[in-house]
Amino acid sequence: MNRRPATTPRIVAAAVLLAVLALAPAGHVFAAQPAGHASGMGGSAEGLFVAEIVLLLLVGRGIGEIFQRHGQPAIMGQLIGGILLGPSLFGWLWPDAQHLIFSTDPAQKSMIDAVSQLGILLLLLLTGMETDLRLVRRVGAACFSISIAGIIVPFACGFALAQFLPASLLPAPTQRIVAGLFLGTALSISSVKIVAMVVREMNFMRRNLGQVIISSAIIEDTIGWLIIAITFGIATNGSLQVLPLITTVAEVALFMVFSFTLGRRLVFTLIRWSNDSFRSEYAVITVILIIMGVMALITNLIGVHTVLGAFVAGILVGESPILSDHIEGQLRGVITALFMPIFFGMAGLSADLTVLTDPTLALLTLALVAIASIGKFGGAFIGGKLAGMSLKEATAVGSAMNARGSTEVIVASIGLSMNILSHNLFTMIVTMAVITTLAMPPMLRWALGRLPVGHAEKQRVERELLDERGFVSKLERLLLLVDDSPAGKFTAYLAGLVGGGSGMPTTLLHLKDGRIAGPAGDKGGPERARNEVRKGAARSARAVSKAEDTSVEKVHLTTRTESEATAETIAEEARKGYGLLLVGLETMVTAKGSFTGALHAITGGFDGPLCLVLNGARSAARMPVLKAGTTMLVPVNGTEVSRRAADFALALARPHRARVKVLYVSQAARQGATSVSHRREEAMLKDIADLAARYGVQVDTALRTRATPDRAIAREVAKGAAMVVMGVTQRPGEELFFGDTATAVLAAVACPVVLLASERIRPTEARAEVGGGPEA
Repeated sequence: MNRRPATTPRIVAAAVLLAVLALAPAGHVFAAQPAGHASGMGGSAEGLFVAEIVLLLLVGRGIGEIFQRHGQPAIMGQLIGGILLGPSLFGWLWPDAQHLIFSTDPAQKSMIDAVSQLGILLLLLLTGMETDLRLVRRVGAACFSISIAGIIVPFACGFALAQFLPASLLPAPTQRIVAGLFLGTALSISSVKIVAMVVREMNFMRRNLGQVIISSAIIEDTIGWLIIAITFGIATNGSLQVLPLITTVAEVALFMVFSFTLGRRLVFTLIRWSNDSFRSEYAVITVILIIMGVMALITNLIGVHTVLGAFVAGILVGESPILSDHIEGQLRGVITALFMPIFFGMAGLSADLTVLTDPTLALLTLALVAIASIGKFGGAFIGGKLAGMSLKEATAVGSAMNARGSTEVIVASIGLSMNILSHNLFTMIVTMAVITTLAMPPMLRWALGRLPVGHAEKQRVERELLDERGFVSKLERLLLLVDDSPAGKFTAYLAGLVGGGSGMPTTLLHLKDGRIAGPAGDKGGPERARNEVRKGAARSARAVSKAEDTSVEKVHLTTRTESEATAETIAEEARKGYGLLLVGLETMVTAKGSFTGALHAITGGFDGPLCLVLNGARSAARMPVLKAGTTMLVPVNGTEVSRRAADFALALARPHRARVKVLYVSQAARQGATSVSHRREEAMLKDIADLAARYGVQVDTALRTRATPDRAIAREVAKGAAMVVMGVTQRPGEELFFGDTATAVLAAVACPVVLLASERIRPTEARAEVGGGPEA
């Protein structure tokens, strides 16, 4: 076990060397084919193309793995892998083989270049998806001070440096201003991905300073791509002309305004429509790529680079409320596994470090590294001090912002492709990007390690860690099935309370019920249910906004009326992706106390957590009115199932400032108390008390040891509880069953009962029930 980390890099390095040796002879075979065969219908051109991809993937992934294991970004390993495969090493040691595999033939080179260019767009799409504008809004003004100073100072340094560069480093002496704009942007922009990697590794992602650092990098990234877009417009015109520049800026401004208003809604609608309407696999991924392509074409038509359109598309896609972690992971997988190693490998191939054997170029490169580091660190440091940071905090911010990484390589690659940067200047910029990026992680680790955590910040971090374990906080979309009964109306309101705190997309399936009439002038059951969802959501959103000083999106509500609900209709809807099914119907329990066959069929079509809102056998059909002082009873027994029920009850209680009473029924205490079981009970109750503090809800705790769970619950309900929220586990079988305790409670209490079945036992997992707790 202890030798594995040390031997793995050697294994990877050996595999990379073997791959080069294996593929180099293949290049001779391909080259031996007739010219027409190589460029046309034969297999040689395609074979070389595949060989290039295989080599870039293998070397990039192998060296990236070595870097990752030593605390460095894997992206830098992929870039250095490309450098090693280029003229810097492979071409220097074995030029014939290198030229054969990475041919300079225009037709052959265009094939791999096309993949690389598509990789740029996909990388910008992914960068945009990772851009959390809500974090920027939450952090406040400090990040803006850091970002502005962190851009202006290094940008001025880069632009000034370009004015003194030898003419031999420029493709054309007349393009010195445009080259200065590109160089200034390359020096001023930071890599959000690499900064976030180190901040997350140091457990600073939730710390105040960590959020300021990430937000500052996001703002710098966004401004940087706007500058690149405008610079591209200037380069297209060939010189700095006032009228075309004003036109370009105005068109970019209009594009941004449209994107974050009408375009934002359009993207949300398209993603939801594709997710809910298509049956074919990965339809949402296809629509996201189409959105990216269309927005890239729009920016291209207005005269700026396609990267701006891809980046903005990524931001809008990332903010879509219907975008699940599963869908995002699928898209991230193909970009990270295929396009990222190829793009950075190709960028490395374009850099020729052998030119640095020239003393003049070597000194200029060292000067570029020094100017870039001092300018970026100094600008961010000044911005931090202007924001009122301490010396240690400003030092950490300056260290973090000095990572260019992937972003600068993309900028330099665009400049090279547009013939604004020469190959030598491109090599100098890539070298500077590698050095500053590799130097940043140890610098930032050192700087962050010197920062103590304050009491208030520690409490906030602990609260957010509780959210990570939360049930409600991880829900992404709700499915609601109700009729016109009081239970249906109440369930719709509860769904609004649950989803309104985060603007959770909700689909309402309304069952027709002609026996229950609404008041005069009422528009009907579906509209009543919609109103209840909206009322609950508005109440929850106000509570969250007040407690956390943040804005909450409105719930995206979709309504459909069904004449009946079957396992097939629910399963058809469930495939669209829901985190919870809430059911509130007039009749869900038979006279004998078992669940109806219709309810069993409905729940059988949903393979996820269930929430059933039921009347107790001894309660009237009326549902409670939630208000301040209302008591919700939550039985717990130390399991994760019961903890999720407590989380659910606290989410319902927060908007009304209701009270939650947590009842721990100890089975071990009835059989003979031990110190271990006592500590477990105390730990569980403290955990829920901490969770209640996170929600700002008053919670009372009680421990019962001399009664069966159902009797203990019934006695607490008799003291004035308005409703019971129970965590249950769904058992397998021909009938819907949640255990004997749940059945007994439904028969014994005189108030509504909410059963939250966050787990189910599969037939293969079924076993004899031993003991029995509140969730049993």
